[in-house]
Amino acid sequence: MTLEPMIEAWPQWLLGLWTTLRLLMAALLVGGLAAVPLAVLRSLPQPWLSRLVWSFTYFIRGTPMLVQLFLLYYGLAQFDVVRESVLWPWLSSAWFCAIAAFAINTCAYTTELLAGAIRALPHGEVEAAKALGMSRGVMLRRIVLPSAFRRALPGYGNEVVMMLHGTSLASVVTLLDLTGAARELYARHYLPFESFITAALLYLALTLVLVALFRAAERRWLLPLRAR
Repeated sequence: MTLEPMIEAWPQWLLGLWTTLRLLMAALLVGGLAAVPLAVLRSLPQPWLSRLVWSFTYFIRGTPMLVQLFLLYYGLAQFDVVRESVLWPWLSSAWFCAIAAFAINTCAYTTELLAGAIRALPHGEVEAAKALGMSRGVMLRRIVLPSAFRRALPGYGNEVVMMLHGTSLASVVTLLDLTGAARELYARHYLPFESFITAALLYLALTLVLVALFRAAERRWLLPLRAR
């Protein structure tokens, strides 16, 4: 096994690592912000609102993320109306399409995670908030959502790790993430094992960091709830 070319290519690995982290952070930020209102709608007693959000999450969770990325980056380009629209500079960008596909995907999963946590909220907490005279908006902001966020932490930690691994698909739309760096080094040096095992170790290191962060967050915010 030849490691010298992998070590010498450390600037390329750093660039790929930075690209992976930017994709991950952007997708989680956009997807998370969109998931909060959708989760609230998903947990409402009105069936038509809940079913509408469920249809979105079911479709996204039921189709591969690679297909979704291809539809955004390659599929929309075949329509003249898209190429002539003001959105074309965005839709022709690999960065925009990758972040959009990842954000939509994580939004669907996060919506269901948060909606389940909202539905699992103890009824006594809601009744206590009503007894204190809280409005629905205040109760949602101070009681329901904070409690749901804490209870959703373990599942959301898994979702973040899965999204990290999902960002490896960005290389198929020409972005030089960690997987893209491995593919380029493989094509340059014909060292498939060394290239992809290095990428795998970097992904593993990132995964361990994320798991440690979420374990610390659970100890800080979730375990006190379980103790009660």
